[in-house]
Amino acid sequence: MEAPPSLEAIGLAVEARIQEVVSRELVRWREVDEVLVEPLEQLSKVLLAGGKRLRPAFCYWAYVGAGGDPDSKEVIDAGAALEFLHTFALIHDDIMDGSFTRRGQEAVHVTFAAKHKDARWHGESRRFGDGVGVLVGDLAFVYADLMLKGANRSSQDVFTELRLEVNMGQYLDISGTARSMLTEEYARKVAIYKSGKYTVERPLHLGAALVGRLEAFSRQLSLYGLPLGEAFQLRDDVLGVFGDPSITKKPVGEDLREGKPTLLVALASQVAREKGSGRILESLGHPDMDEETVLELQELIIDTGALAKVEERISLLVDDALLALSVTSLDPEAKKELSELAMFVAHRKG
Repeated sequence: MEAPPSLEAIGLAVEARIQEVVSRELVRWREVDEVLVEPLEQLSKVLLAGGKRLRPAFCYWAYVGAGGDPDSKEVIDAGAALEFLHTFALIHDDIMDGSFTRRGQEAVHVTFAAKHKDARWHGESRRFGDGVGVLVGDLAFVYADLMLKGANRSSQDVFTELRLEVNMGQYLDISGTARSMLTEEYARKVAIYKSGKYTVERPLHLGAALVGRLEAFSRQLSLYGLPLGEAFQLRDDVLGVFGDPSITKKPVGEDLREGKPTLLVALASQVAREKGSGRILESLGHPDMDEETVLELQELIIDTGALAKVEERISLLVDDALLALSVTSLDPEAKKELSELAMFVAHRKG
């Protein structure tokens, strides 16, 4: 499904602001030492390598919908803060998952590990790469804070809650993967806290908070944002197993190799074990899983009805979100744009 035109427009405005900040910081830190350019260049590479800019868009339309000025620089700064924070999460996520690529290019920690190895520096190349990757992610986290330093207290509180939730969600994901927590209940918690709230609900709250109207719109926005955020993550899970790598920019079956506790896998596991055909599930979480095994797991997910159930769940969640949106007191243009974003989130290919 094609992205709404407004998504690109908001994304371009946010990218321009990000470029302005990074360019200024490159000048500042180059004067201290030329070597300090390297982490900033890698941060810029990830920030500007694409991405859908959904979080800034949800923030923007909640801001406008709650009565904010559509031409405000404040909401663009908030969008940039969300993108810096998202980049922090992506860089750290790649280290934790041992991923080699991000958005079709080499992951930050991989780049620095290779740099260390090629230069034959002291120490272990992998540890150097991981260490610098953590620092680059931390830089993104700090710049996210800087972008919101002039925002009101309500906005700061929402952003704090968002950051807490995404970290706790990430732990749920890591812990669930390690413990093979393949249950529907656990998968739903991961979907909501690792990505759902952080992608949709909290950016919406941030937009309303910037206008000083969070109390008036918080519940309305949550009734739209929570089901849509869960649908977003479920679509992500489907793409992680069945997506086209040329569009998703990541290897097909990556979630299977990592053994992620997704609803897809939880549903397939339950049915397969009930039928005594769960042997293939033992291959979950093996990073060296070959393509043939990926295909077998894909077939299992389809044959057990897990894929159909997740698709049905996505449709129901989006219906709930759109119904909730229809009765909000948001500005009509914002409601229209948020409706289009909902459909894009649910049916995107990458």
